[in-house]
Amino acid sequence: MKVNLREIKGPWDAGWILDKHMDHSTYLGDLNGRPQFDNVRTEAGEATFQLKYRFAWEQAAALAQALAENIYPKLGSVGFIVPMPASKKRARQPVTEVAQALGKLVERPVFDELLNKAPNGQPLKDLPDKASKLAAIGEGFSVRDCLEGDGPWNVLVVDDLYQTGASMEAACKVLRAYAKVRRIYMAALTWS
Repeated sequence: MKVNLREIKGPWDAGWILDKHMDHSTYLGDLNGRPQFDNVRTEAGEATFQLKYRFAWEQAAALAQALAENIYPKLGSVGFIVPMPASKKRARQPVTEVAQALGKLVERPVFDELLNKAPNGQPLKDLPDKASKLAAIGEGFSVRDCLEGDGPWNVLVVDDLYQTGASMEAACKVLRAYAKVRRIYMAALTWS
């Protein structure tokens, strides 16, 4: 998969994104009162779209491979992987599928119930800016102590879409307070 890595700065120790989500989008006009667009996504963007909205589960392996080849080598020693909690409940969570596939590739455990997010009603992607997103998240993230041993270990948090970094910051805040975590690395599939 072709990628265009972007480093992201924040309260985490290191963070990277595979590629932007959309290469370009052209407005085609309205059809039945709804705007229509010709969307051209990057390879990572198309794979993420297919995984999340078309349930093309095989894309999880392709995205995990791209993370393993392009982002994982840039990080320090990773003790375990955590998927970012989803905003929308699904029978299978796309980010969890990618995290599980990545864990198999790099031979690291994945703890998909360690980081939790309380439902907040409105999807964060619909909010206009980082301040609004942080306000909506509030104290909504929590850590469930499901790790055996004392640690601390370095954690890699995997997310699908990076917009403002609000979710990553909120997740980082609770992970920093968790005694079993030393360093926090962030990896996202795409940015908007």
